[in-house]
Amino acid sequence: MNTLKAEKRSMAVKAKKLRREGYVVGNVFGKELQDSIPVMMNKKDAEKLLKTDHKGSQIMLEVDGQPYDVLIKNVDFNPMAGRIDSIEFQALVSDEMVHSVAEVILVNHEKIAQGVVQMELSEIAYKALPAALVDHVQVDVGNMKIGDAIRVKDLDIFSNADISIKNDPETIVVAVTAVHNAAVPEPEKAEKTEE
Repeated sequence: MNTLKAEKRSMAVKAKKLRREGYVVGNVFGKELQDSIPVMMNKKDAEKLLKTDHKGSQIMLEVDGQPYDVLIKNVDFNPMAGRIDSIEFQALVSDEMVHSVAEVILVNHEKIAQGVVQMELSEIAYKALPAALVDHVQVDVGNMKIGDAIRVKDLDIFSNADISIKNDPETIVVAVTAVHNAAVPEPEKAEKTEE
């Protein structure tokens, strides 16, 4: 499990100022915390962590030296500025079910000779105890043919007794469809007629 260092943030300092100084702001909330804890993290540390962990990942968050077992609940990314604006963390309690998501990762798609792989669902929503949390689900699409589909109920995570899936079991996660390459007619060039 990865660790991210953070420090408590004074709400007197605006988030905009902290971002300019190289920090990412965040918040830690949880059932056993009296109040949510506003935090700030070094931008480089947060970016490094998010290369391997993402929304739905369980990490250790060290706030001023105090470790918290947390779930990355939300990452607010600003695409215009190309930066992480804020990260929300949920402090986990071993006997409390938490809502989370597992990212769907397709493997062996290069083995598909015909058709196009269409990902219909990028994450699976579920509820589980902290010990059963998963941050991704691998879906092997290598043996799929045109017309095949993998539904939520076909995934390994669906049959895991410790995990309660929130998506409809019949929802298609990935499908292989035929390629429709209709030839695009070239526009006719209007001939100039001189009068």
